Formats: sequence, C-alpha cells, structure tokens
Amino acid sequence: MNIGDLRIDNPWWLLLLLVLPLVAWARRRWLGERPALMFSSVQLVRGIMGLAKPKSGALLGFLRWTALLLLVLAMSRPQWGEGTEKIRASGIDIAVAFDLSGSMLAEDFKLKGKRANRAEVAKAVLKGFVEDRPSDRIGLVAFAGRAYIAAPLTLDHDFLIANLDRLEAGSQSIEDGTAIGSAISAGLNRLRDLPNSESGIIILMTDGQNNSGTVAPLTAAEAAESLGVKVYTIGVGTRGVAPMPYTDVFGRKRYRNVEVNIDEETLQKIAEQTGGQYFRADSQKKLREIYDKIDEMEKTEVEVERYFNYDEWFPFLVVAGLALLLLELILANTVWLKLP
Repeated sequence: MNIGDLRIDNPWWLLLLLVLPLVAWARRRWLGERPALMFSSVQLVRGIMGLAKPKSGALLGFLRWTALLLLVLAMSRPQWGEGTEKIRASGIDIAVAFDLSGSMLAEDFKLKGKRANRAEVAKAVLKGFVEDRPSDRIGLVAFAGRAYIAAPLTLDHDFLIANLDRLEAGSQSIEDGTAIGSAISAGLNRLRDLPNSESGIIILMTDGQNNSGTVAPLTAAEAAESLGVKVYTIGVGTRGVAPMPYTDVFGRKRYRNVEVNIDEETLQKIAEQTGGQYFRADSQKKLREIYDKIDEMEKTEVEVERYFNYDEWFPFLVVAGLALLLLELILANTVWLKLP
C-alpha cells in the first residue's frame, strides 16, 4: 500500500490497531485495579482515605499502550522512498473506459469453465493487460449513463486494480445508460492534464449504443484526433441474443434472452478517425487476443522516474517500542513500586 512517498509493506497488521482499544477496555472491565493492602478495619486507614489517587498508574499505562502501538506499526513495515532514478522503459499513457451499464451483466461468456457475465470477464482480462505493462501510466474511466474517473492515470497498478475490483456493473448507485461520448471525453481530459506525456491512447469497452451523456461519440472522436490520441474500441458480447440473469418471485436465479445491440458502425468510425482500431470480443479468449494485439501495437520508449531505495522504519519503531516497555518496567519496580 502506497501513500505518496510512504509505502506500507504489510498493511494487514494495521488491523491490530482496532484491537488495542478493545483489549484496554476488556482489561479495565474484568480485571480492574486490585487492592495493594488489606486491612481488618477501615478505622486504620481513615486518615488517608481522602488522599488523591497517584498519577503513576496512568503514566505507566500510557507508556505500555504507546509501546504496543509502535510495535504494531513496526510489524506493518512502513518504508519511506528516498532517492529516484530515471529509466528507459517501453511505456505509454493509457485511459481505459469501462462500460458498467446493466447489459454488461449478460452471461454470454465463460471464465474458468463457468458461465460469467461480460463485466467479470472484461475485468479479468484487463488485469492481465495491466500486469503486462508495468511501465505504463494507466487510468480507469467508468461509465454508464454518466462517466466518472474510477482511478487516475498512475504507475501504482495495485491501486488501479483495487479500484477496478470495486466496480459493479448494473449497480443501483449509478445511472443506467451508455454514454460513449462522455467516456471518451473523460479519458481525454485525464490524458491532456498529464505532465511529460509523450503519447496516449484510450481503450473503450462497451456492449451497447450511445444513448446518454452530453457529448456525441463522433464529436469526442474529433477532439481525440486533434489531440493526437488514438481510440481503440472493443465491442463486448456475442452476436444475436445473450442470456440476462434475473431473480423470480421465489428468489431463484433465472435467465431471459436479450438482444445484443452494439453500435459497431459508430465504434468503427471512432477508431478510424483517431487512428485506432475496432475489435469485436465474443469470448474471453478473443478479448485477451485483442489486448495482446493492442499491447504489441502500442509500445514506445519513454523515460520514467521510480524510487530505487526505500528506508525501513521497522528497526526504529521496534527500538522505540522496546525502550518504552523497558522504561515502564523500571519505573514500576523502582520509583512507583507497588506493594503486593
């Protein structure tokens, strides 16, 4: 997990930070503070009953819990990027426009031998494409009735894939429809704003026709052409009809056939006008071949900057945590020693 120049190598350890307050509460709830001395009569201690409670216990507790906090942070292995180098790599800036309209739930594909919807297969193939291009800045535009940036163009591909996994086709939180022109425009805006960008392309995946948005697809194609951005278009889905899942009144999964209405003519015109190419993907294998072909066609030598040295904070946090535990142990057994 990366946060700017900071990298957390084992972020799952940070979940222990949620446990520490529960442990502290449980300790106070069930153990409490036991009396240091027992007296046969309160008359013997009546003179000291009004004395204020010493603050040594609070300080010792603070040292103990701070030490545990530092040790948990140490286990997550935080690292700070220090020093960069420029490398020559085969890379390009790529904005992927991903259709999330409800029709992407049609299950006319297979994934690992099982029936799968278009969105699932498109995600799986896109992940492989991203992994094969580690030197590319890749971004993600999600669209249905409207387009929005799901992930900015970045070299942090773990972050990109995490955002890709969160996308859900046909979600009730998004406006249904197919805004192809808006998706291209959103991708262009991200590519145009990139510093030191030598070249860029847009890969548009859709299974429908433009019926939403404020930008016409061919108008967006003209803008891409003027900026020198190629648009590769992919029509996703089998020809004819496709099985669309639904739930009947008894909660059972059923299917009904829906017509596939991909506007191939418009997608071809977009690709031709921008110097890209149109593809039709009717299977996972075909979609993977398309991405392989785009991968072969779009390579260029660029200079990228990356961190080559990360300073480990683990030793410092461990030493600090152990020092606080040692200080607590010394104080508890000397200055603030409690009688049994």
